[in-house]
Amino acid sequence: MSVESAIPAPAASGPGPLRTPILVKGGAPLLGHAWNLVRDPLGFLSALRDHGDLVRIRLGPRTAYAVCDPELVGAMLKRPEFIVGGPLWDTLEVLLGKGVATSNGKLHRRQRRMMQPAFRPERIADYARVMEEEARATAARWRPGATVDVSAEMFRTAVRIVSRSLLEVESIGEKADRVADSLHTVFQGLYRRMVLSVGPLYRVPTPANRRFERALADLHALVDEIIAERRSAGPGGPDDLLAELLRATDESGAPIADQEIHDHVVSLVVAGAENVASTLAWTFQLLIEHPEQERRLVEEVNSVAGGRAITFADLGALPHLRNVITEAMRIRPAAWIFTRRSVAETELGGYRIPRGADLVYSVYAMQRDPRSFERHLEFDPDRWNPERAGDVPEFAMMPFSVGNRKCPGDHFSLAELALILGTVAPRWRLAPVAETDTGTRVGITLHPKRLVLRAEPR
Repeated sequence: MSVESAIPAPAASGPGPLRTPILVKGGAPLLGHAWNLVRDPLGFLSALRDHGDLVRIRLGPRTAYAVCDPELVGAMLKRPEFIVGGPLWDTLEVLLGKGVATSNGKLHRRQRRMMQPAFRPERIADYARVMEEEARATAARWRPGATVDVSAEMFRTAVRIVSRSLLEVESIGEKADRVADSLHTVFQGLYRRMVLSVGPLYRVPTPANRRFERALADLHALVDEIIAERRSAGPGGPDDLLAELLRATDESGAPIADQEIHDHVVSLVVAGAENVASTLAWTFQLLIEHPEQERRLVEEVNSVAGGRAITFADLGALPHLRNVITEAMRIRPAAWIFTRRSVAETELGGYRIPRGADLVYSVYAMQRDPRSFERHLEFDPDRWNPERAGDVPEFAMMPFSVGNRKCPGDHFSLAELALILGTVAPRWRLAPVAETDTGTRVGITLHPKRLVLRAEPR
């Protein structure tokens, strides 16, 4: 029995007419609530549930439906009337193309079947060797008393891991910094394009638009370099996910197009590096702010590993390490806002949803909601101990989504997060310096603004 089959289907709305969700008051002339999503997106989305479980907001001339209740979000994600689409995915298609993250229907099912074998749990142990090597290399690269840009370091490490393990690109070291710089610029530009639908203005050659276009072009050029590097190696190369993509065929038996291969590689680099790096940066910041949790984590790792670097085989004996990562993903999610689109007139929770409607939901808001989490703003890894984790409502915590859009790389990412954190934290004590800015940089993903820290050996 699958996980999906164990979850009850959403209840029918019952007799009586369907309701129309209320329209949230406020917003700005012409821009509507897009102004709120630019000025204070996290506060705005976190407050929406006070207006109702499902409400309407205005994004410029468009009306969108904000789904605020976890049960309704879970139902929406598991029903075929709601597909991947809407402002986020329409915008991300500029970056991701028609890869597994943005496609729907038969194309998505074929792509997911093609990708899934690379992420089977039994394969993670094979990838763990690369994860361990890169985690140790990161820890060895730092120097006592030096300042470290932790966000940049974590991104570099994550890019190297996904590139070496899934794409077997050994030259990624010289490309990782370019990928990081390009992605940061692209993600900031994409967020504004998502909430402010003023397409013609983004074609005006302003400095910000030029930076965005250069970064996007550079990122796509880097991916083309990776694919060309593998093609030039000829037969007999590594048998990894990129090799599988290069020999894959479509429904007709023809090789899949070069553009689809390109889109898959972009999706792998973005999802496999950006989200992991952001989660690690937030986790280090949270441990600095909560030294007792840091002490417990370091003591647990040392008790298991005895001073050596941890390995994949150790992870089952490190429950506090796992809880720290889970709680960091709850309170500081990297991917924080998502959209869907209805393909037919339907209902959700007794509310009428018209065909073609855009729906928005925020895991940031849901995972910090006091209705679902006691002491919701407190960093409390122990809430994920078995005796307490059952108190969390279903769908209130979904860092990897649910249903047939659940991230296929969840086991990969969790192993990577644990091995990097469990290797670096016991070796280095990190402390803020004058340049540190722990505020939130909002884009398609969330990052600390400037996580520059001083590294001191333990």
